[in-house]
Amino acid sequence: MAKPKVIIHNSISLDGSFQDIEVDMGIHYGTAVSFGEDIHLVGANTAKTGIEMFGGVPSEEDADLRKTERESTIPIWAIIDSKGILKGSLHVFRRFDMCRDVIVLVSGSTPEEYLEYLKERDYDFIVTGKEHVDLKEALELLSKKYKAGKVLVDSGSSLNGALLEEDLVDEISLIVMPLLTGKGTDTLFANIRKTKPIELELLKCEELEKDHVWLVYKINRSSDK
Repeated sequence: MAKPKVIIHNSISLDGSFQDIEVDMGIHYGTAVSFGEDIHLVGANTAKTGIEMFGGVPSEEDADLRKTERESTIPIWAIIDSKGILKGSLHVFRRFDMCRDVIVLVSGSTPEEYLEYLKERDYDFIVTGKEHVDLKEALELLSKKYKAGKVLVDSGSSLNGALLEEDLVDEISLIVMPLLTGKGTDTLFANIRKTKPIELELLKCEELEKDHVWLVYKINRSSDK
């Protein structure tokens, strides 16, 4: 099966931090939309942090138990949640105007009660991998089942690192913010454990408002040269 094009998109400080910084959501999502993504891929921990940052979990309503009806141009959100971290809070994303609906990527170790929660609320889910989600197979299934040509990854260092280690990323898009966070902060690519450097080719360098800079790099593979 064919893999969709995968683009990592993040806002970071000049020293590479992605945590405990005030991201300009207008700039972040305004640039993201230019990629024409079909799937917005997020890790469960990043999704949970976003919920906590923007007001917590409201009570479920009847409308939250059914799929939304939105334009096909709006991306579907695929959330990797093998442990069922987001049980009871997925409706936050279902309500989000920039989310057509939610697909959950789970594994063979996912608790049965979480799968029942998904079924009762009509969330699509894909089971792949034994203990953890098989990222390569999950991407191929998203391409096949949902005709996803482009997947935008908007997540933290764990998911980004895993995708880069498995050579599943095609481009990296970074909004560099005009600030330094200093010592004691996690950097976006701290979890990459490749033995060789990942070579990049600059595709875009654009100055944005509020002194932000937008960098887009292509992953250079030996087969590309």
